[in-house]
Amino acid sequence: MMRRLFLFVLSACLLLLLSACGKQEQLPEDSPPADETIALTVWGAEEDEALLQEIFASFQAHYAGQASFQITCQPQSESNCKDALLGDLEGGADVFAFADDQVSALAAAGGLDPITDGAAIQSASLPAAVEAASVENTLYAYPLTADNGYFLYYNKSYFTEADVQRLDRILEIAAQAGRLVSMDWSSAWYVYAFFGNTGLEVGLNEDGLTNYCTWNSTDGPIRGVDVAQAMLDIAASPAFSNRTDTAFLSGVQDGSVIAGVSGVWNAVAVKEAWGDDMGAAKLPTYTCAGQQVQMASFSGCKLIGVNAYSRHPDWAARLAEWIVSEENQRLRFELRGQGPANVNAANSPEVQASPAIAALLEQSNHSQLQRVGGKFWDPVAEFSGSMAQGNPSGASLQVQLDRLAEGVSER
Repeated sequence: MMRRLFLFVLSACLLLLLSACGKQEQLPEDSPPADETIALTVWGAEEDEALLQEIFASFQAHYAGQASFQITCQPQSESNCKDALLGDLEGGADVFAFADDQVSALAAAGGLDPITDGAAIQSASLPAAVEAASVENTLYAYPLTADNGYFLYYNKSYFTEADVQRLDRILEIAAQAGRLVSMDWSSAWYVYAFFGNTGLEVGLNEDGLTNYCTWNSTDGPIRGVDVAQAMLDIAASPAFSNRTDTAFLSGVQDGSVIAGVSGVWNAVAVKEAWGDDMGAAKLPTYTCAGQQVQMASFSGCKLIGVNAYSRHPDWAARLAEWIVSEENQRLRFELRGQGPANVNAANSPEVQASPAIAALLEQSNHSQLQRVGGKFWDPVAEFSGSMAQGNPSGASLQVQLDRLAEGVSER
């Protein structure tokens, strides 16, 4: 009788223990022994380091008692992440931030695996961000921001909302004030603005690697030479300044630049410089072939990837999910002014009230996802550099456009 009672009590205790274990968060399959430290390397923008350290601290606090972590943050440009990672996949970061136009190449090279159980990430993210993080409808990365585009910043002490609708008027006012209007023509990313709404086309071929380009077209209501001449006319204004994004911000801070094309990553710094005079709007129209053409833009997202060769893939995935969580996307907006890809964070009153985000959303009606191969960048930058200097060689505009199109389409 006592033996039966003992077995009954033992069975009940085991059931209670199993029930209690079932309520605990399941540990990743790659969890090491309790006395081993999980080392994870994260690549991110240098400007994000303070933000990332705060996110790492909350991650480690959340999983305290389940594992010990050594998380190392290393600066790495999001625009060059693909090249750095594919140069040494096994030695690369476990978790990394990158621009969405690299997702196809990273997936094809085996740097990214499809995200298992990605339904929750998809439902929590903006549809455009999910599309940007996917290859053939398969999710390969975690959407982080939905703000990788550009628009117009302007100082409201010089311009009205009506003034900033046309580039001609912006340049006229700046010239009268002895001030500058900035745009980076050394970057093909920005130069797309002049070609995107003209009927001239550029994009990826079916192979996903090479480009097609009709920017040198001699047919249609707007020809390639019309765009080139419009750029020369803009560059001839004493108020126009071809300068990098960093130099744009320096000009804002020293008062020499009163309008310029940039993105939300500069929103906090521009606000600090201009205060309540900070204005933001969609890109203006510009004069081309005797008509007003709305300036276009590339759009895109920043994504978080998990290296397929990570030694701790499950913990790396958990860290990636933590970085892109709603709470941390709200924190990113608060500290860095970057637009969330998370639906709830993007629809929050704080984000909706941001002038920079509002301008980006307005410009999104005139933008398209950046989908071009690697041969796009240098030929366009060479051409636009010539236009910014007023075509110092005197070479035929058509010849320069033909060279551009040939270089962009090179196989």
